[in-house]
This record gives sequence, C-alpha cells and structure tokens, in this order.
Amino acid sequence: MIFNSILKTAVLPVGIIAGDKKANFTTVERLMSQIDINTDLVILPELFSTGFVSDRGKMADMAEPNSGDTVAELRRLAERYNVAVAGSFLARTATSMYNRGFFIEPSGEETFYDKRHLFKISAEASMLNRGMTMPPVVRFRGWNIMPVVCYDLRFPVWCRNTGNRYDLMIVTANWPQARGYAWKHLLIARAIENQSYVIGANRGGSDSFGDYDKLSFAYDYLGRAIAETDDKNKIVSAVLDKDKLNRFREDFPVWNDSDLFNLTL
Repeated sequence: MIFNSILKTAVLPVGIIAGDKKANFTTVERLMSQIDINTDLVILPELFSTGFVSDRGKMADMAEPNSGDTVAELRRLAERYNVAVAGSFLARTATSMYNRGFFIEPSGEETFYDKRHLFKISAEASMLNRGMTMPPVVRFRGWNIMPVVCYDLRFPVWCRNTGNRYDLMIVTANWPQARGYAWKHLLIARAIENQSYVIGANRGGSDSFGDYDKLSFAYDYLGRAIAETDDKNKIVSAVLDKDKLNRFREDFPVWNDSDLFNLTL
C-alpha cells in the first residue's frame, strides 16, 4: 500500500456534450493522456459522461447501474494510469435514478455516494432521488478524502470536518458562471472552516443553463489558491502536502472548538 505526504491531483474540466457518452469519454481519454505521470488523483465534473437534461425519459435512457459501461471504463482508466478517478455519473437502480459520486481506485476498489442536496431550482430534484447517507471518507495513499457533489457545497453542516476526519474535500460540479462568485467563495469558506484542502472540479463549455469555463479551483487549508483554471478546458494540477496540513492543525487547533451536530437523514 502506498502512503504519500504529497498528493498530486488533476482536475479535467470536460466540456460536456449532453447525452453523448462516447464523445465525453473521448475527451476524458485525451486529457488523461496529458496528465503528469506521477498524478495520484484525477477529478472529473459532475455528470461528466452525460450532462444534465430536463427530460426524464432521456435521463432514464442514459442512466446506468454501477455494473454498467461507465464504471467499467472508469476502472480501466484508473488501472491504466495508476490513479484514482473521482466525479459523478447518472446512475439507476430498478426503481430510482441518482446523481452518483464515485471514487475508483487503480486497484479497482469502488466507493459511491449519492448526491444529497438536489437543486430544486432546476428539474433535478423532481427527476432524481436524493442520497440517504453521509458522504464517505475514502482512505487513499495515506490521505482521507471526502467527495461531495455540486449543490452539497452550500451546506456547511453537511461538509463539516468533525475531528479532522478528512484531509481533502473534492467537489465535483456543473456550476455556471452566473453563480461563479458564490462557488469560489464557498470553496474558500469550506477550506478555512474545516482546515482542509478543497478542490472544486467544474465542467467546461456551455449548455442551456449557462457557461462554465474557468471555474475549477484548488485551495489549501488557509483558503489560499494553489491552482485554478486559466484557460478553457485546461487541466488544473495541484500538489497537496499533508505534512504542512498536519503542522497547521497542530499549531492552530481551532477544530477542537467546533460544535457537534446530529443530522437527521
């Protein structure tokens, strides 16, 4: 098992083509071929393979079980490039559909999380089922990593890092430029209040809901930018240092004074 003080990450801000899984995977494969050979974690946007469409029938046609082609392709990429791959895809069970976060390790180990907070201003909340479990914390190469999905970011209790249970929160998203100011500052706030690295992996391109380019960011535990999108669909690489994080938490242990919450799911 690999344990790293340094975690090398890459966000792929895919310009999603709605409903075209083949084209979107072609883009992912092209970008994956460009990442640094020592990358540990690749983060894809929310619903990276399909995008979001406001038609339940089309959504149902595109949704897949965990055993489907999308997860199989993610497993192949994770193994080929020796990286963990995270993001979300359109998932289904026999009776329901979900915006399902995934964390696929190069070993093939899988962790899933269903988006809890569905965006009621859009049709998402009426077409998909919300998740009924807390975000998991994945142990990968010596790091504790918690994935959440897009709108979850707005809810600080949901993201609370009680007892420093995670070192990095990753937020996979389709967050439009019209709300870009909020997106950026919510990422910074979550990093500061949770004394954690935070990476926001946004999609690129545009669709009927807005434009998305240049909104992927990585922040350290002080809320300082360590990487951000400076061009359309350009890979955003960030190097995270756990030793520095641990020293900061020891020197400034505000997490000891945080309030406890009991969430009702």
